[in-house]
Amino acid sequence: MADYSDKQSARQEIWDCLRDQRLARFPFPPHGRIPNFVGAAEAAKRLFDVAPWRDAKRIKVNPDSPQRYVRIEALKRGIEVFVPTPRLRAGFKQLNPSDIMNDEIPAAAALSKGFKGAKDVALAEMPQLDAIVTGCVAVTRAGQRTGKGEGFSDIEFAILRELGHAEIPVATTVHPIQIVDGFPTDSNDLPLSCIVTQNETIMVDHPPPAPLGIEWHRLTGRDLEEMPILAELKALKAVQI
Repeated sequence: MADYSDKQSARQEIWDCLRDQRLARFPFPPHGRIPNFVGAAEAAKRLFDVAPWRDAKRIKVNPDSPQRYVRIEALKRGIEVFVPTPRLRAGFKQLNPSDIMNDEIPAAAALSKGFKGAKDVALAEMPQLDAIVTGCVAVTRAGQRTGKGEGFSDIEFAILRELGHAEIPVATTVHPIQIVDGFPTDSNDLPLSCIVTQNETIMVDHPPPAPLGIEWHRLTGRDLEEMPILAELKALKAVQI
C-alpha cells in the first residue's frame, strides 16, 4: 500500500479495499469503524504466542469487533480483560475470567449484551496492566497507527500514563492489507510494539515515542462533557486545564 499524505486518505483506501476485495466481515460496511476482517480469529491466537501477551495477567483490549477474538483468547487463558466503554462515556469495565463460565466466554467477549456481568472500574482502582491491544484501520511496520479518527485509544493510553502507570507495549491485530508504507503522525498518537496478522507477527524494534499523558489542549469542552472519566481524572490529579 502507498505512503499517504494524511491519515484520512489511508483510512478511506483501507476501508474501500476491505469492502471491494470482500475481506471485511460483519458489521458492514467497514467504513467509519475499526473494521472486522478475514483472519481476525487466527491473528488473535497468534498474538498470544508473543510475550508479554502470552504471559499477561491483565490486559486492556478495545471493544471493537475484530478484537472480540482477542478478548475470547484472553479470557480462555485466565487473563483479566479491561475494556473501555464506547467513546469512554462510562469509563472502563473489567471482565474477570473467574466470574465467567467457559461456555459464556464468547458472549461475554462479544459484549453482545452490553457490559452485562462486567465490573465497573474506578480510575483509582485501575491496576497496572501488562499489555494493551488496540484496534486499527491502518498501521505501518514502523509502529505507526491510525484508528477511525476519534482518538479514543490515544486518550485511554494517556489516562493510564496520567495515573502514573508504567509504559506498556501495545499490539494490534489487522489484515495484511491494513499495513501501509506511511502517513503523518501526531505527538499524542499511540505507538505499536507488535502488529499481528493471520500469517505474520511484526515486532517493532523502535516504536515511535509514546505520549506521557493527555494533551489537554486537544480536547474540546464537549469532549470533557461527554467523557466523565476525564473529570474523574482531573479530580484525582488536580489537573489545571
